[in-house]
Parts: sequence; C-alpha cells; structure tokens
Amino acid sequence: MSPLLLLSIVFAYFLVLLVVAWYTSRNANNDSFFIGNRSSNWMLVAFGMIGTSLSGVTFVSVPGGVAKESFAYFQITLGYLIGYVVISFVLLPLYYKLHLTSIYNYLSSRLGFASYKTGASFFILSRTLGATARLYLVVNILQDAILSSFNIPFWATTLILLIMILVYTYEGGVKTIVYTDMLQTTCMLLGLVLCTWFILNQMGIGIGAAMTQLSETINPQGDPYSKVFFSDPGSKLFFLKQILAGAFITITMTGMDQEMMQKNISVKTLKDSQKNVMVLGVIMLVVILLFLFLGGIMHLYAFNQGATWDAGKLLLDGRDITNDKLFPTLALHYMPQAFSIIFIIALISALFPSADGAITALTSSFCIDILGIKRRADLNEADQKKWRQRVHLSFALIFLLFVMVFKWVNNPSMIGVILKVAGYTYGPLLGLFTFGIITRRTVKDRLVPWICLSAPVICFFIDKFQGSLFGGFEIGLELLIINGLLTFAGLWMISSPAEKAAAA
Repeated sequence: MSPLLLLSIVFAYFLVLLVVAWYTSRNANNDSFFIGNRSSNWMLVAFGMIGTSLSGVTFVSVPGGVAKESFAYFQITLGYLIGYVVISFVLLPLYYKLHLTSIYNYLSSRLGFASYKTGASFFILSRTLGATARLYLVVNILQDAILSSFNIPFWATTLILLIMILVYTYEGGVKTIVYTDMLQTTCMLLGLVLCTWFILNQMGIGIGAAMTQLSETINPQGDPYSKVFFSDPGSKLFFLKQILAGAFITITMTGMDQEMMQKNISVKTLKDSQKNVMVLGVIMLVVILLFLFLGGIMHLYAFNQGATWDAGKLLLDGRDITNDKLFPTLALHYMPQAFSIIFIIALISALFPSADGAITALTSSFCIDILGIKRRADLNEADQKKWRQRVHLSFALIFLLFVMVFKWVNNPSMIGVILKVAGYTYGPLLGLFTFGIITRRTVKDRLVPWICLSAPVICFFIDKFQGSLFGGFEIGLELLIINGLLTFAGLWMISSPAEKAAAA
C-alpha cells in the first residue's frame, strides 16, 4: 500500500474538517466554544457522541482483545446501558436545573470550593491521561503505516496531528465539534460495516457460518471465541462484575466527565438531552457487538492465512499480531488496497473525535474551574478569549508530552490501560458526586482534597496485593467502585449532619 496515497487521504479528510469548522465557527464566541450556545440538535449530539465514546482504542483494541477475552466486553456494554439510564434521569436533571457550564460547579454549591477544585482537577488528570492514551495508539499506527516511510519522527507526527486538531477547534469549540463528530462518526461506522463485509467476503462465508466457526474455535484460555457470559465468580470476567463495572464506568466517564457532558448540556432542553443519552446507549450495544464480531472474524482470517499461537503471541509470517497489532497489520499488509484505504479513513475518523473533544473540554474546565475566568469581573469577553486560546495551546503541548510517555512505555493493549487508569482517577469523582446527591451532610471542605488523594493510593495497594488479600478472587474493573466507596466513606467521616452544621 502506497504511503503517499494514504497520506493524501489523511490530508483530504482534514480539509473536509476545515470546511466544516469554518462554516460552524463563524460569529463564534466564548459561549459557542464552551457550550455551543445551548442550541445543539440532540440527534446530532447523540450520533456524534458515538465516535467520542468509542475512539481509535475501541476500533483497534476491542477486535484485538477477542483472542484472550472472547466476547466478554459485551458484558461491560450491557452495564453501559444501565449507566446511561442513571445519567439521563439523575445527573442531567441536576445539571439543567443549575444551568451549569461546567458540571463541577455543582460540587461548589453542594460541598464547597475546595471540593469543586478537587473534582475539576481529577477530571483534568483523568481526561488528559485517557485522551493521550487513545491518541498514542492511533498515532503509532499512522506512524508505522505512513509517516515512517518519509523519515518523519514519531514526535513530529504527533505534533502535526495536534496542530490539525487545534486549527479546526481553535475558534468554534463545542459548536464545531458537534458537527465534526457527526461527520467522523459516520465515516467510522461506515468503515466498521465495510471492514466486516469485506472480511466475510474474502473468506466466502456469511454471518451464520462465521458465528459457527467462532463457537468451534478455542482461544488460548480454553474458551470459544464467541463466548459472551462468564460465570466464574472469582474471575475478573465474571458477568456480574463486568456489568456492574460497565454501569459505573459510564456514570463516571460520561456522566461526571466535562467533555461528554458539555455536549449534552449544549442541547436545548433537558428532555432532548435525555433522548440523546438513551439513544446513544442503545446504539452502543449494537456497535460494540459488531466490533466484537469483527474481531472474531479477523482472527479466523488470520488463522486462514497461517497465523499460530506461540508463547502467548499470535504470529503471522513472523509478525506479532497480538492484541492492538491485529487489525492494523491485517488491514495494511494482508488485505487488498481498498481495505487498507477503508481502514485508514475509519481510523482517523476514530482519532479526531477522541482528541478534539478532549482538548476542548480540558480547556473549558481549566478556564472556568481552575482559572475562574467566568467569575472574574476584571476580564471582558476579549480577555477571556485570550486566556482560553493560551490554555488551548498549552493542552496541545501537554498532549504531545504524554503521548511521548506512552510511546516510551509501549503497552500492548491500550484499552486495558485506559480502563485501569479510570479506576484510579474517576473513583474520587464518583465518591464526590454520589455523596453530594444522596446525602444532605456538610463536609469539612478543606479536608476533601486529602480524602480524594488517599482513596486511589489505598486502591493501588489493594490492587497490587490482591493475591495475598483475596486469594483466587480477582479484582478487575470494579476497582473504580471500590475507589468511589472509599472516597464516599472518607467524606462521611469528615462530615456532619446539615442541621448541626447550620446550628453551629
């Protein structure tokens, strides 16, 4: 596959994004950047959020993970749907009632200023780590497939892509992203469907025959590739653990995440925003199932080409195609040129929504929550815009730094890294919001940051020594729930009933 042709496709795609950005950012102001002037169409937001929720990590890691975990990821997706119900009928009514621009302002009014700053800081940390991990995976693939042929170093590839993202988000922010996400989600899902059809066509089988083969093919763990539900309570893949973890992952990584929620609260009415979230939840079930099916048939195709397992690695002609390497290797080296083009378009369509929205949301949160530009009477609209643009550029540089760190670490499965990190960084947010919503107690605000720092540290040691503590029982994604419970318990210990606080 010609690297020059692939590079031309990337730049052509970017030019389309620029046209959309130019059209949507005309007459944009700070409210356009932060919340899209609260005039976004709910159907556009729902469709565009599919691309943001999935990202390039889902596009590459979910199919690659089928070899070791079969279709177990679908259990998590069922939990997602439960989480979306909670977001729709618990969190969104609260956010709309308070007319929030940053959802962390809720913590200020309910718990205190230090709690507010702590929540915003954990979001900034969480989203920075998660978004740069997603960005690293796709940049690494583009580097190997295209840019390395032109002797362009990895850091330069990352910088070029970040500059591209800055160019089309610099003015319009959320107002632009709602439309670019719609375009990118369309390309991503179309690529997913075409890739699935292409592989089935290459193998000369239909969906039914493919599922039969997957049920008869056993992975290195001794499970059929098509296995969905796992019934061993001690396993980290136990279905109740996975469903429960999926629910809380969605509640925190969507409902308590400024990037995801700033798109939802940009919708005109609460009712429309609720429809947006519930439609998103149903579509995600179908899309994830298709990703898993694609992963299964890609492994069948690899075996047909002569791939074999050797010491825990899937090898094809001496190439390691395990986990995240499966999809890009097959697409770029073992499939016709048309498939390679579809893959690259779908991949960059998955890249941009996860990075552009993250940088925009981080800029919004840092400006509003940390710098407090909306609270400062000495800053007019023009001054606020200058600060916003400086912060926007700064986060692009931070993204560059963290992507280089991930390049140095080079983990084989980024989706595992992202969910692991989320367990540590989103746990305090889960504890803070839950405590504020379900209790009426008053906390000692100055102590809240220490509680929120202590909980992840305790979780680290629980995770590290879980073999000694729990024997054969494995803690997986439910570490997020444990983290949230520890935060909640700590907040309870430093709080008092509201009546007593008022009397004092």
